[in-house]
Amino acid sequence: MSVADRIARALLTPGGHLSIGRGGFTLHYDNCRLSGYDCDEVKVEAIAAGLPVIDTRLVPFSLAAKLAVHGPMIAVNKNPDAAPWNGFSSAPLAAVATAYRQVGADVHNIADCSKARLWFADHPLAPLDDLLDGWLAHVLRHEEAISIDLEEPVA
Repeated sequence: MSVADRIARALLTPGGHLSIGRGGFTLHYDNCRLSGYDCDEVKVEAIAAGLPVIDTRLVPFSLAAKLAVHGPMIAVNKNPDAAPWNGFSSAPLAAVATAYRQVGADVHNIADCSKARLWFADHPLAPLDDLLDGWLAHVLRHEEAISIDLEEPVA
């Protein structure tokens, strides 16, 4: 099966997306993952197809690691867990992508989660590491504050 075929399957998978980091790419689809190292080629193909993409290669390592370890995972082909979320729970793609976008990730084909965006907008500018600590603490404490409408449109 070609990468294009797997991208097509990811487009049909709830939460399907391409994540790219310093160690390569992972294409999340069905109940599968495809990993590799041709990051830029796969990224161009995925964006052109309309697949959600989160590229963290330019995010400071400490911030990317903090989100990856302490933040929620993306719910792929399953219902997200109810908020509040932690490092062992699954959240909607839009909520996780919003946090990555806030720390400088290159995010494509994913609309911001409106409630997560509002949280970031309501907090004064601070060093990104401190801001991210605040957001992670917030999603751990507030079940209602970050829950989102799973029918939010993808931009």
